[in-house]
Amino acid sequence: MERLTSPARLMIVSDLDHTMVDHHDPENLSLLRFNSLWEHAYRHDSLLVFSTGRSPTLYKELRKEKPLLTPDVTIMSVGTEITYGNSMVPDHGWVDTLNNKWDLGVVKEETGKFSELTLQAETEQRPHKVSFYVDKSKAQEVTKELSQRLEKRGLDVKIIYSGGMDLDILPQGAGKGQALAYLLKKFKSEGKLPVNTLACGDSGNDAELFSIPDVYGVMVSNAQEELLKWHAENARDNPKVIHAKERCAGGIIQAVGEFKLGPNLSPRDVSDFLECKAENVNPGHEVVKFFLFYERWRRGEVENSEAYIASLKASCHPGGVFVHPSGAEKSLIDTIDELRKYHGDKQGKKFRVWVDQVLATETTHGTWIVKLDKFEQSGEERRGCTASVKFTAKEGEGLVWERVEQSWSEESKLKDDNSSWII
Repeated sequence: MERLTSPARLMIVSDLDHTMVDHHDPENLSLLRFNSLWEHAYRHDSLLVFSTGRSPTLYKELRKEKPLLTPDVTIMSVGTEITYGNSMVPDHGWVDTLNNKWDLGVVKEETGKFSELTLQAETEQRPHKVSFYVDKSKAQEVTKELSQRLEKRGLDVKIIYSGGMDLDILPQGAGKGQALAYLLKKFKSEGKLPVNTLACGDSGNDAELFSIPDVYGVMVSNAQEELLKWHAENARDNPKVIHAKERCAGGIIQAVGEFKLGPNLSPRDVSDFLECKAENVNPGHEVVKFFLFYERWRRGEVENSEAYIASLKASCHPGGVFVHPSGAEKSLIDTIDELRKYHGDKQGKKFRVWVDQVLATETTHGTWIVKLDKFEQSGEERRGCTASVKFTAKEGEGLVWERVEQSWSEESKLKDDNSSWII
């Protein structure tokens, strides 16, 4: 969070399942489109917040399954847990807020009296969230009766029904909406209230996100009936909340454009990488663009053309060095030359490349260091590395690649065969 010294240009607060993540898209294309847009245009001055009903355990499982970016803030367990950064540091102030009129023991005791409720997995039971499955036909009746019983016991709770079967009991002060309101209040007190905030969701537990004042909202095209019903009853006349025409992350990109919150052309939507130019000197853009080209080259989706190789070599310093994660060093130009023999070697295969946490620092005038995480997915196997790229700005030539240094991520260190890692 400390990396931003001024208010974020944009804060995107998105649900994960069926919003940021499309479980009906085995290639994860809409998510990858969003990823490249975020890293190219927003990571350096904006905030990404994931707000999910998942517990920390299930959230970490999803991160292993899908090419998710690393968010600045993670709100989990239906707004009952807020953590910051890669290491997921908990917000203790939020915990203190939720303890008001909440007693986990009493909630468990009262819910135990309802045969209609089926307890969800142990991982989904959290200090400020108790989760059940309930039949759609019984949901309204159970919610009303349970609410009255808990009130009589002196508790102030909120019961959220979503997804046509999930019933969550939380402290009244919890929920995705209150967690977002808490964050906005916190940023405001620090003088860092985001210029614009976009909330994104698809189900009933996301409705609260759209109720926060001065927040833009997008219901993705595949939004569930319960959220559309809420919108029709509560926000139909609110021009700041739209129902997108595109599914999942595609709907988020659409909303960024419709509300004019910033660039909304993903580098993945540009067919010719030679024409994919940033408006200003943008080392992060160069990195996103290169690894996207690298994916397309190996998938055989771009022509095996000398013009591409020549363009890449022209952007490398003659003495430029590439340090492979294994520690082996070679010339950057030789590494580019070597790409020729890998054209189309992943054609027809499930091969994707993406970058995460792309952050550029100008160390001296005209010299940039870009730090990032780079991942390759080939079939079911994923490999990753941390990387550092040194660029220099040359008059009339744009940015020149001087040094690329990579080291394996912890998971990839354990892999036996790393021979297919080219750059």
